[in-house]
Amino acid sequence: MDDNAPLISIRDIKKDYVNEEVVTKVLHGISFDIHKGEFLAIMGPSGSGKSTLMHILGFLDRPTSGDFFFNGRDVSKLTDDDLAEMRSSEVGFVFQAFFLLPRTTVYENVMLPLVYTKFSQKERDEMTREAIDAVGLTHRMNHTSNQLSGGEKQRVAIARAIVNRPSVVFADEPTGNLDSKSGQQVMEELEDLNDRGRTIILVTHEKYTAEHAERIIYIKDGLVTSDTRVENRLRAKDGELVK
Repeated sequence: MDDNAPLISIRDIKKDYVNEEVVTKVLHGISFDIHKGEFLAIMGPSGSGKSTLMHILGFLDRPTSGDFFFNGRDVSKLTDDDLAEMRSSEVGFVFQAFFLLPRTTVYENVMLPLVYTKFSQKERDEMTREAIDAVGLTHRMNHTSNQLSGGEKQRVAIARAIVNRPSVVFADEPTGNLDSKSGQQVMEELEDLNDRGRTIILVTHEKYTAEHAERIIYIKDGLVTSDTRVENRLRAKDGELVK
């Protein structure tokens, strides 16, 4: 594959939902490219279509029409089993609500995506410890999730999202349930991942969160209304903002 080719390329993506013959058009023809190693934010108000777009990009849903290529593969030609494989190997998800198993250790929560993979137990152990170390929680590895702060829970969710070494990490409103300091620590983890070459796609309605990215795509009423580079990116360091 050409090194300069986009990791993700979408053209004229449309999405309709049909419920009892009522058609709701959500995406009206969206086109853009994302290259490996980018830190991209998708912004928009509630109901703009940004979550629907994330679900399509993350192989959780299919577009009604349009072209979607991931790493050169035509996603429209993939079976449901192919999509499930792509979800488990190519993407990781971080959600606002954490979705950790209660009374289960950090180690067990992070290892969960590896349970049904081809990796040996030794490989799973190494990958799990590596992911936990990457978010600075090795000292909390044997604590249960209900013993953690909100910020620590989200960092566990990030470790779980990267444990299978995916091509892309989707972060859907990752600071929405956190106080400002914990939110900045989570953004610092995402920035560090990006600095190490990981592609990050951040979905948010908050401008100050989006400005941690190097590029912001704004969606309104199912259409891209702007696609801009961030001149002065916000950076998080030790829970504080720096320019």
